[in-house]
Amino acid sequence: MRSSSGRPGQPGRAVAVLAAATLTLVGLGAAPALAAGPPRVPVDNAQPALTGASVTGTPDADDSVPVTVYLRNRDQAGLTRLIDRLSDPASANYGQYLTAAQFSARFAPTRASVAAVRDFLTDSGLTVTGVAGNSAYVEARGPVSKVQKAFSTTLKNYRQKKTTFRAASSTPTVPSALDDVVLGVSGLASVSQLMTPASTGSAPPSDAFVNAGPCSTYYGQKTATTLPSAYGKKQPYAPCGYEPDQLQGAYGITGAIDRGNNGKGVTVAITDAYASPTARADANTYATRHGQKALGARQYTEVLPSSYRYGYDDAVNGDQCGEQGWYGEQTLDIEAVHATAPGANITYVASPSCDNADFAKTLIKVVSGHLADIVTNSWGGSDESNGSDLLDQVYQAVFQQAAVTGIGFYFSSGDSGDGASGNAGTPTAQAPANSPYVTAVGGTSLAVAKNDTRIWETGWSTGRSALSADGTSWDPAPPGDYLYGAGGGTSRVYAQPKYQKGVVPRSLATRYSTRPARVVPDVSALGDPNTGMLVGQTQTFPDGTVRYGEYRIGGTSLASPLFAGIMALADQAAGRPHGFANPALYKLYGSGALYDPKPKGGLGVVRNDYVNGVDATDGTSFTLRSIDVTVGTILRTRTGYDDITGIGSPSGKAFLKKLS
Repeated sequence: MRSSSGRPGQPGRAVAVLAAATLTLVGLGAAPALAAGPPRVPVDNAQPALTGASVTGTPDADDSVPVTVYLRNRDQAGLTRLIDRLSDPASANYGQYLTAAQFSARFAPTRASVAAVRDFLTDSGLTVTGVAGNSAYVEARGPVSKVQKAFSTTLKNYRQKKTTFRAASSTPTVPSALDDVVLGVSGLASVSQLMTPASTGSAPPSDAFVNAGPCSTYYGQKTATTLPSAYGKKQPYAPCGYEPDQLQGAYGITGAIDRGNNGKGVTVAITDAYASPTARADANTYATRHGQKALGARQYTEVLPSSYRYGYDDAVNGDQCGEQGWYGEQTLDIEAVHATAPGANITYVASPSCDNADFAKTLIKVVSGHLADIVTNSWGGSDESNGSDLLDQVYQAVFQQAAVTGIGFYFSSGDSGDGASGNAGTPTAQAPANSPYVTAVGGTSLAVAKNDTRIWETGWSTGRSALSADGTSWDPAPPGDYLYGAGGGTSRVYAQPKYQKGVVPRSLATRYSTRPARVVPDVSALGDPNTGMLVGQTQTFPDGTVRYGEYRIGGTSLASPLFAGIMALADQAAGRPHGFANPALYKLYGSGALYDPKPKGGLGVVRNDYVNGVDATDGTSFTLRSIDVTVGTILRTRTGYDDITGIGSPSGKAFLKKLS
């Protein structure tokens, strides 16, 4: 199951909305002896590992089960070679992308393959309910009894820790004639399909969060003169949250935007789960309050599923998907893209739940319909898997089709520093940001001056110290305890892509093997919530009222849409999409087009937070947030490439010019 990249820095809110509920999805073990009849072959199955799970019963034979059969693309070797040619600026074929129709004709599953899968499903007594626009899957539905027979397995209900779910008790199979056609099946197992909310319909707006003062309008404006010193001096109060003009100035794009290079004509897609009913209104209120034009009538569109899988008040399984948290994620993404690309069109594409398989279908919808040239995604897993071997292949196929059809995917690198899957000290990339066919966006801490210029930018790695009981010192002594930071690390799955050779230090690429591997992130932008962006959202306040409010926020879920917005400017300036941009981006390494975030020791900001998150009723709490710390994490900000900030962040006019 997917979690949003997180909204760190808010008391009482988890960095990863679903961290406690995430299930690791893997295939089951060897299949039992097959029944007599036509030969069959096992296929991959997306479902929870059953380790430690207990059987609680069996589904009713008449219960309806939706299943999805995924199909293989053709000519994988040819597809890989074509991606290299189309994305390499030195190639004669650079940027000569295929249309969706051309991709289908050369690489997608054939009509005959789709027909064979349809026939298998209908002959098994199931009803085919849909086929992906790019033929990547065939959907069907039928009663438990027929689904079990179709895939030669038995479905059972399980309980694992506090979660109940349905799963197949043995490896599913399909007729051997489909061996070269079928990748695998999903839907036999489900958590979200078993969610039983007490009410129907969407969740109410998120619980309110309000920043306490004092805070600085720009970095260093106000100093905490009455509080203890740190690093030999009084430290500044944290910024209140940077506004669009400040972010445009810091990344050097103000002039371009003023001249009309504002992303016009470029569409940026945002994918998240669920859909905030106030997203457009919130984005427009925010824009007009902070010097921007509201989104035009046709500038913002939504592509929504026919139905959602709700469960925010599920008394049995708990809040599996954190629906309210996704509302804030969507709002942040829209406002961040609009902040750096005020002229770009924005298309929001919603997943019906946080299930890995649902997100896979959402991405397939974006790619098969070419809904945008740039796609920003502020969500991910807690390790290198997209849920199962099957879904890893499905996601990779999506990104490869995107690469040859001119669509660039951008993913947050995560907010847990080197602690992916709780394994601090063994930094690893997190899926889907680990794919060599996407641009992984790391996070930075950013200081913006009074005149909206960048004073400095460094890797986001935060230490926390609280004000001592007697108010005379910070405890623990600065830099304090590691709190959070931009995710990064070395892949154990993917080999080093060509574009990282000669750029990523060998010490990082060979962290786990003598064979160089993919390292994340690729690029970076503002992510530190202590130097974060001000956003606006309709929220639910303790007195029961629902109203618009603003607060400072961060996370790599901010960094990705900010960077995607700047790429929209680059696409407009070039007069064409950059599509899968990593080869082009890495060619900028070491040039004036990229700002290299340097190590910045001995820095911090002071925060004052409401204990209850909304007002002073229960008091406030002062903390020192140390910047770019090297305690509690082995990720380091370094000169040149590093596994917090990648090759760096955009450097305004030079970035746009050299990418054109």
